[in-house]
Amino acid sequence: MSLSLSIWLLCLLGYAVFHLWWGGRQVQPLSAAEVQAGIARLREVASGPNSLAHLDEVAQLLASDDGRSFVMFNAVLYRHKAQYPENAGYSDDPRQADQRYGRAIMWPLIKRACVPIFIARKNGRFVNDAQAPEWHYVAMVRYRSMRDFLKFAIEIEQTGAVFHKWAAIEQTHVFPVRPLISLFVPRVMVALVLTLLAQALTALV
Repeated sequence: MSLSLSIWLLCLLGYAVFHLWWGGRQVQPLSAAEVQAGIARLREVASGPNSLAHLDEVAQLLASDDGRSFVMFNAVLYRHKAQYPENAGYSDDPRQADQRYGRAIMWPLIKRACVPIFIARKNGRFVNDAQAPEWHYVAMVRYRSMRDFLKFAIEIEQTGAVFHKWAAIEQTHVFPVRPLISLFVPRVMVALVLTLLAQALTALV
């Protein structure tokens, strides 16, 4: 086998691994039994009253599963000071608390091909309900499936990562969306990068 052919085969193998990891094709939706078991597990491992308070909303979300990937929209309002228990050993800066949460959840997200695709700070006012909070930032996170979302939620409760989240956040508004028009096309982007890489390496050899 020539070296050039080996390069193309390795790049093809790399794309196949990415394709399997990224997923996104419709899978079997969560069954009613899976939803019930998942909520029961979340109730067992919930690391604070804030998590327990949202279990009904989580149950409704899981029950709406259609087996497809989706994006979760998050609007976040920080507390004036992070609310940690006394002698917790952390500063009262809510942004630092949120950063701790972000670092803690990165691997549980990435290993399930669930990735942040957009994060932005608020930069002014335009059309706004007078009753709406002054959100500090918004984030959009892609989830491979609702089943992955459930596994992720259970894991971060078990590890206690949400301890930092609720210390940082005064209020949040979260709901799933599904893109109608999007320029974020990871399969095409990865295929192009690997094709260019294979061409470059082949030219070198």
